[in-house]
Amino acid sequence: MRTKSDEKIKEIKRCIESFYEANDRSPSVREISETVGMSKSNVQRYLISMAEDGILERNEDGYATELTTMIGSQTVNVPKIGYVPCGPLAEEVECIEGYLKLPLAFLGDTRKAFLLSACGNSMIGAGIDDGDLVLVKQQETADDGDIIVALVENEVTLKRYYNEPSKHRVRLHPENPIMKDIFVKDLIIQGVAIKVIKDL
Repeated sequence: MRTKSDEKIKEIKRCIESFYEANDRSPSVREISETVGMSKSNVQRYLISMAEDGILERNEDGYATELTTMIGSQTVNVPKIGYVPCGPLAEEVECIEGYLKLPLAFLGDTRKAFLLSACGNSMIGAGIDDGDLVLVKQQETADDGDIIVALVENEVTLKRYYNEPSKHRVRLHPENPIMKDIFVKDLIIQGVAIKVIKDL
């Protein structure tokens, strides 16, 4: 096998890392070839040699460097499940539309989470606008003041939660002064909002 150029090795490694950071996946041989200006056969020979030397690791996504492996271990795919009304109660919609890779830091101490698209303007005072993605920690309990995804008789809404045990009811509070509180006797808490994601 012909001697490999150290500069080309570094260039291919940089290409893989920068591509992964931008696209959340490893580049194909063709994409590396186009970026570094080498033929696909030459790129393939370099990749095999770099893997043999321990510079790269072959995985199901292609070739990985130490950096891309670390980045991958610090992210998680979170399912995007339909929408949640920020307004009156609406019929429950639950359908996985896809997945979004998010930093583990967004999820805190949980790995059970999902994303919902906000629909309506009842939570604008909490910074949740129509069309925003809301990251929800999946859980069945909440503290007063938490913003929850509430299921009430097969209808769902996103509101701030207040338990009123003396009145045997729960108050669901919209963060919009022109809207009124919703009072319910029974509900199922599907999760607590932990982050709002805009401009994705």
